[in-house]
Amino acid sequence: MRREAFKMFLKPGMEAEYEKRHNAIWPELKALLKEAGVSDYSIFWDKDTNILFAVQKVSGEGGSQDLGSTEIVQRWWAFMADIMDTNPDNSPVSIPLPELFYME
Repeated sequence: MRREAFKMFLKPGMEAEYEKRHNAIWPELKALLKEAGVSDYSIFWDKDTNILFAVQKVSGEGGSQDLGSTEIVQRWWAFMADIMDTNPDNSPVSIPLPELFYME
């Protein structure tokens, strides 16, 4: 099992909407993430910069950011595109973060 972390960018004033949408995450998206080996997935918000910091454990080949070819993730990206910085394909602008320290 490995840990992956990345950052994304929330549009100003959208934190309540972002939280609302994630609190009602689609069951089929949650199932897809679990089937792909993603677990212990958290997203934190830095209110001073509107940066979202995500961390997840992954036991499969790729993490959540590698599921963009699936129909459910395409729909989720389109659903979230109005409140986040996105790429032309609606995927969130996402920057991987290397791990420099870990304490178990």
